[in-house]
Amino acid sequence: MTSTVQAVVPRIKLGSQGLEVSAQGLGCMGMSTFYGSAKPESDMIQLIHHAVTSGVTFLDTSDFYGPHTNEILIGKALKELGLRGKVELATKFGVSTKDGQIEVRGDPGYVRAACEASLSRLGVECIDLYYIHRIDIRVPIEVTMGELKKLVKEGKIKYIGLSEASADTIRRAHAVHPITALQMEWSLWTRDLEADIVTCCRELGIGIVPYSPIARGFFASGPELIQNLPEGDLRKTMPRFKPENFEHNKRVYEQLSGMASRKGCSPSQLALAWVQSQGNDVSPIPGTTKIENLNQNVGALSVKLTKEEMAELESLGAGDVKGDRHAHMKFTWLNSETPPLSSWKSE
Repeated sequence: MTSTVQAVVPRIKLGSQGLEVSAQGLGCMGMSTFYGSAKPESDMIQLIHHAVTSGVTFLDTSDFYGPHTNEILIGKALKELGLRGKVELATKFGVSTKDGQIEVRGDPGYVRAACEASLSRLGVECIDLYYIHRIDIRVPIEVTMGELKKLVKEGKIKYIGLSEASADTIRRAHAVHPITALQMEWSLWTRDLEADIVTCCRELGIGIVPYSPIARGFFASGPELIQNLPEGDLRKTMPRFKPENFEHNKRVYEQLSGMASRKGCSPSQLALAWVQSQGNDVSPIPGTTKIENLNQNVGALSVKLTKEEMAELESLGAGDVKGDRHAHMKFTWLNSETPPLSSWKSE
């Protein structure tokens, strides 16, 4: 097995604006929220330290994770460990909850207030990569981008990213200020971005940051993942993991596991290696709360795939997966078109 072998983590240029990151990042969400209860702070700080010393320096968080508690955790880790100059720090804004409902906001006042609050929680003077977490379809994307452009000029953020945006939204945003990275779900069983969005990013010189590259842990644990989910875990709400779909969908894992056994690596490493192989403009951000899992993920960088193996992996059933990839599909790129700028009346 390659799972215990530490690979060298390459550096890549993410997008064409100058940002350099580790070729694999660390999604920090599950340390604080959504995948069960928050994990012990000291353990998570130790994990972050291990990631950075292993070469995984691209850290991903959001003000929505907690809310706020994940940014506070990352800020504390950076301060305690003296890591600020050693990491590429990415966070997001734009999603909150109001009266128990998800609210997406991209109006200028909110953009600025969210950025200032994230800077404070993270304990930094500048955010390396600041994403629009979800697109506010009530506000022209040019208006949201206009405020972000001001924040770049003020030195509060270095680079701007989008998450779950359509190709048209990406183009409109990029026309206001260059977009450095697009964060999207991308894995062997989530490939809806490949038709238009990947092409758009490469035309514009935008890097791609795949989240959930091992299917929210499913390609790591298989059916046992679903059996052992704690109460409150977001994955319990996801259509692909519902009983009416899961019996069908677990075949993808079974096929992946068989191929991994032949390859001499773990299923999660094989799935992650496929994402890593999509190009030198791609830096996936698998999340974990355990050092041994992080080592597994880094080990995927040593798994090299032939054209034949890539083709075999792509035939595992991505087009035959049952159920939407998210419980809230209305907040994905499929519903991210904003009104024209001419319709906007500033307050």
